[in-house]
Amino acid sequence: MISSTALFFIGLAVSSLLMLVVWVIAVRIRNAGIVDIAWSLGFIPLAVLYRVCGDGEPARQNLITMMAVLWSARLGTHLWKRVMGHHPEEDGRYRELRAAVAGHENFFFFWFFQAQALLLALLSLPILFADFDPRLSLGFSDMLGFVVWLIALGGESLADRQLEAFKADPANQGKVCSVGLWRYSRHPNYFFEWLIWVSFFFFVLPAPWGWTMIFCPALMLFFLLRVTGIPYTEQQSLRSRGLAYRQYQRTTSAFVPWFPK
Repeated sequence: MISSTALFFIGLAVSSLLMLVVWVIAVRIRNAGIVDIAWSLGFIPLAVLYRVCGDGEPARQNLITMMAVLWSARLGTHLWKRVMGHHPEEDGRYRELRAAVAGHENFFFFWFFQAQALLLALLSLPILFADFDPRLSLGFSDMLGFVVWLIALGGESLADRQLEAFKADPANQGKVCSVGLWRYSRHPNYFFEWLIWVSFFFFVLPAPWGWTMIFCPALMLFFLLRVTGIPYTEQQSLRSRGLAYRQYQRTTSAFVPWFPK
């Protein structure tokens, strides 16, 4: 039986190969935004690989695989519609990166995509740990993780649908979406996305060394709050909606859903 350590490096190789293929496609169509789709869908082959090779309790393996595959497929499909719906226009984040490294775009994006492969492999570790968990039955922490996952998946799906419906109405052109979940959080989709990683952590917590997987929700929180999530999105919103968005910032929680001021 293959060890969990060896399987992690196999998963990393799979992720790296996936991102190599995606990079070649991105170069051809000049749209680096497809890396977001590939990253989201990339958890599916890893989850299946870990399920096939892991030697944990089958019920736990099946449940964590189902959780990972359904979440990954939903997010990947959503991003496919959003990214490819704007093709050939590249997302603003990647246009800015392309301009910053003008003349070296392909070299830069090659390593950027490979960094995404590493992140993909690292964030798949809770799934890997769960597939090697030797406990013989599902416990309270597994069920807690599953319940939190249900809430997170439902909340993220609802937030995305509400935003899509708002943008689809021509009467809302240039307005700030503050309906449904967006009335209580400026980024409910990000909050529930982060909650997915919290659910994986709860699920794997009782496994040997499972507590170390706290780094996954912590790392995701850092990216959402400080790097590619809220900061960039809010800068874009301020540029496009100005004072209306500043008022929205003053009255609405940035991340955790809460009652408006």
